[in-house]
Amino acid sequence: MTMNSANEPGYWTTLSSEYLYRKPWLTMRRDTVLLPNDRIIDDYYVWEFPPWCNVIAVTKDREVVLIRQYRHGLGKVHYEIPAGVHDKEGESILESARRELLEETGFGGGSWKPWMELSANPALQNNICYTFLAEGVERIGTQFLDATEEISVHLVNHDELRSIVLDGGIMQALHVAPLLKYLSGF
Repeated sequence: MTMNSANEPGYWTTLSSEYLYRKPWLTMRRDTVLLPNDRIIDDYYVWEFPPWCNVIAVTKDREVVLIRQYRHGLGKVHYEIPAGVHDKEGESILESARRELLEETGFGGGSWKPWMELSANPALQNNICYTFLAEGVERIGTQFLDATEEISVHLVNHDELRSIVLDGGIMQALHVAPLLKYLSGF
C-alpha cells in the first residue's frame, strides 16, 4: 500500500493547557489547539492516565488464566485478563505486568513477550495499554488483593476461552482485542 503524504492529516499544535481536575484516578486538562488548517479549538479536553498493562497468562498445561471481578461502571461481573495500572515509580511496564499477574492470581514465572499496544480512546485519552503474553506460568503464591478488590481466578482451555470471548463474557475491549489475536493462532 502506497501512502501519499500530501493527503495525510497534519499534527495539531498545543497553544495552551490548563488542568481542570487532578486526582489519582481522574486528571482532566483543557487544551487550546491550532489545527493544520489554521482553525483553533479553544476547548479540547484530554483525560490523562498512567499506562495500563494486561497479561494473557498461559499455564504449562495450555490453560489461560482469567479473572472475574465486579466493575462498578457497568455494575456487573465479567471475565477479564489480569491487568492493572503502571503506577509504581521506577518499575518498568513489564515489571508492573508481572506484579499485577502475581497479585491478582498468584501465578507467575514463564516466558514473557510484548503482545499488543492499544489506546482505549486516542481522541480523548493520552495513555497506552500494553499487553504481554506470558507462556508457561504456574501458581507460585497466593493472591494479594487491594482492599477494594474481590477477584476469582479461572483456568480455561482454548475452546472455553473462545466461547467466553465470542459470547460477550469479556466486556473490556482492551482485553478482547489481544485475546482475539491470541485465539487467531488456534
